Amino acid sequence: MLTWLGSTYIGKMISVFLISMLPIVELRGAIPFGVSMDLPILVTFLLGVAGNMVPVPFIILFLRCIFDWMRKNPRTEKWVDKLEKKAHLNGQKVQKYRRLGLYILVAIPLPGTGAWTGSLVASVLNIRLRDALPVITLGVITAGVLMICISYGVKTLI
Repeated sequence: MLTWLGSTYIGKMISVFLISMLPIVELRGAIPFGVSMDLPILVTFLLGVAGNMVPVPFIILFLRCIFDWMRKNPRTEKWVDKLEKKAHLNGQKVQKYRRLGLYILVAIPLPGTGAWTGSLVASVLNIRLRDALPVITLGVITAGVLMICISYGVKTLI
């Protein structure tokens, strides 16, 4: 699919947008992909940030309901417990530093951080969407700027 999408300029743009929506990969994968496809810096950045933000409100608003539903199945209950444990571990830092903690959790482009994790933590800690969304957005923008700098820096060196 990515080969077909990546064959045109619009396809490359769609690919960056879709990749940035994926959990774990997020901006950390989408921006280097866009850079490797020779998309302009601003286009890559904007598509990466926009795509990364798409799932955030849905995660914050509906994750508790989905987790409750998944707990009814013994196979998925263990997975839910694992995710909630991870969220609570990250949540301790967020509770201590509040918005700054959530911002840092989202802004640092390392494995186990990002918009998905920040949204998971916000949902588990019952942080309201109107409080979490601006902080997560700022964190995603910061992570995007860092990834653009890293990706174009590496590309320049090569």
